[in-house]
Amino acid sequence: MKMKWMKKPKPELHIVSLSGGKDSTAMLLRMLEEKMRIDLVIFCDTGLEFPAMYKHIEKLEHDTGIKITRICSNHTFEHFLLQHEVMVKHKKNRNIKEQRQHRGYGWSGPLNRWCTKELKDIPRERFLRPLKEKFDVIEYVGIAADEGYRLERKNNKQERCRHPLVEWNMTEADCLKYCYDRGYTWDGLYEKFSRVSCWCCPLQPLAELRILYKEFPKLWEQLKAWDNNGWRKFKANYSVEQLQHRFDFEDKWTAEGKKCVGKAFHTALKEYIAENESI
Repeated sequence: MKMKWMKKPKPELHIVSLSGGKDSTAMLLRMLEEKMRIDLVIFCDTGLEFPAMYKHIEKLEHDTGIKITRICSNHTFEHFLLQHEVMVKHKKNRNIKEQRQHRGYGWSGPLNRWCTKELKDIPRERFLRPLKEKFDVIEYVGIAADEGYRLERKNNKQERCRHPLVEWNMTEADCLKYCYDRGYTWDGLYEKFSRVSCWCCPLQPLAELRILYKEFPKLWEQLKAWDNNGWRKFKANYSVEQLQHRFDFEDKWTAEGKKCVGKAFHTALKEYIAENESI
């Protein structure tokens, strides 16, 4: 009787996927406190993190003694935004679609988040592919207990993907407090922004873009330079320069004791933007 050939099991490799935010940081710190196995910590570096986030990553390395492996794309964000050759579909009407070739993807939107794909997903998979050939990779992802919608995403539903925060029933608020209690504050970023991912994201609400303009002038000037050289507006209704005019106008409007709502405000705002664009 012939014996069936049995494939030799691969050794396990336990990898922590670190974004640098409150949830993945809390996960890493508690895994260390629980003495859970960690073989590798990876961080997808888009090049678009706030300076305080890079300081946070360095502090984590120093405090934990763990070397965090940075994973980067072969090209910069600026290359993909302004230089990468792509074919973009434009709807002329409901039945006809026209393809035009553009230099650069242009700003991402709700239906085309190319930045996540090019700067995180592809580099991450390229890095993990050879490891998965040699090891049984078990990946730990920092999804909080009150972020159930994220568990439905394809990458997070894999059999070898684990979510310790869910098992520990740690919510987003729990994670932030857990980090604060251990001296990780991101220089106050979470007191200004609800999310501390890429600073140039066009999907940010106006309130947070206003903070970026007022408190991070160097980043704002870079944002404006990119916007001036791209083919697509930063937001559907505003270029970065128009947003700047809006924020300046709001300051003048509120200084007169007026509220930034209503027909009178929007009419005056439109006129202000038009006047300043012509200067």
